[in-house]
Amino acid sequence: MLRFLSAQSTFNLWMIFLAENLLVTILALLFGWLVLKLNHKPIKAASRNEIFICILTNFINTAITFAGFWLWQHGYILFSYNPSWRIVFDFVALFMLMDLAMFLFHYAIHRSVLYKAIHQFHHHYADPIPIDLFVLHPLETIGFGSLWLMMILLFSFNIYAVFIYLVVNVFFGIMGHLGIEPIPTGIRRIVPFKYLGTSSFHHQHHLNINHNFGFYTNIWDKIFGTYKG
Repeated sequence: MLRFLSAQSTFNLWMIFLAENLLVTILALLFGWLVLKLNHKPIKAASRNEIFICILTNFINTAITFAGFWLWQHGYILFSYNPSWRIVFDFVALFMLMDLAMFLFHYAIHRSVLYKAIHQFHHHYADPIPIDLFVLHPLETIGFGSLWLMMILLFSFNIYAVFIYLVVNVFFGIMGHLGIEPIPTGIRRIVPFKYLGTSSFHHQHHLNINHNFGFYTNIWDKIFGTYKG
């Protein structure tokens, strides 16, 4: 796949990466719709503004994807390609490092003038629906994308671990913006679910902006005293 992409023109790359991001968005929204349907929950229609920002987010993510590919082409980003035990290690490392980095970035935004200028836009949706995962201020989308690029610039991960992480990232994003908790309380009390950022965990953040800044886990909120169950 990487060899195929390397042979494409710049225009073709932009079109391929745009199609990829749109496909991921569509599949994520279909998954969210399916979870709501299976839980017999009403599915609220997205507003025109939400749809517009979602499309804009896809264009920005396409630019970030292109930037990442360019950095890889020019040797700034390095991956390993052998399927081995390292896939598991790299995935866990990437999962936890990105969770910590996004927690710190998210917390910093809430504790600075950037909240009103940028992040408050996302919190207009106190009762989120799946599409709100992609409804962010453009500067915030660029910020999270830059955080991701810096992570894979600093460390060399296995390419398969990166792919698994990207799938898991979208999964957690959609689960956090369902507006419901599909996982029964009993299951959420056992390991590893008790340490994960479930739907209700992130929903609580939308209801109370001073708590639950984590994304994949609640570990950092518990360490830094911002956790609310």
